[in-house]
Amino acid sequence: MKKIFFFIAIALISFNINAQNDAKAKNLLDEVYAKVKSYDNIFIEFKYALDNTAESIHQETKGDVTIQGDKYVFNYLGATKIFDGSKTYTIIPENEEVVIEASQEEGEGAITPSKMLTFYKEGYNYKWDILKNVKGRNIQYVELTPIDSNSEIKQILLGIDAQTKHIYDLIEVGSNGTKTTITVNSFKTNEPISKSLFTFNKAKYDELGYYIITN
Repeated sequence: MKKIFFFIAIALISFNINAQNDAKAKNLLDEVYAKVKSYDNIFIEFKYALDNTAESIHQETKGDVTIQGDKYVFNYLGATKIFDGSKTYTIIPENEEVVIEASQEEGEGAITPSKMLTFYKEGYNYKWDILKNVKGRNIQYVELTPIDSNSEIKQILLGIDAQTKHIYDLIEVGSNGTKTTITVNSFKTNEPISKSLFTFNKAKYDELGYYIITN
């Protein structure tokens, strides 16, 4: 009987610790969200890495994004994507073409440029994870698991700078074993930006002879 009570007590203590850690994870993410929302605009330079050991795939590239509210300018893989709040313009210099879409076409649950710092607010369970020292910075990780059991995402580890409350990196593991890592190299806020930054200049690309596709 004493052994039964002992194991019950251990289980209750473990449950209580897990509940406290889950609350800590949520509180930390709430701090990050509040910090992000307090900025007028954000500029991020990042490194993107994709790994799939089973397929012997390793790819790395760099990019940058400027975000203001829902609007963004996203430079990645030689292309530029502009979202002005209602339409998305993908400019591909290599093909000399522009693709215009009436709305953002990413699938439900996708981490879009405008949501890359706030996507975790919906659709995930939170769990306190490890603390790492990265070049003198304390990076606290929070594990996110999708509530949707059919999600193509198995797990996300979100690394947060414990001092600045800015996101340092995002490690996503897919159900197919593919791991993608986004590491923030530069994080600037409230920069002076042009009023026309999120405006697509059609005349400019007409003059350049670009083929414009409207979906």
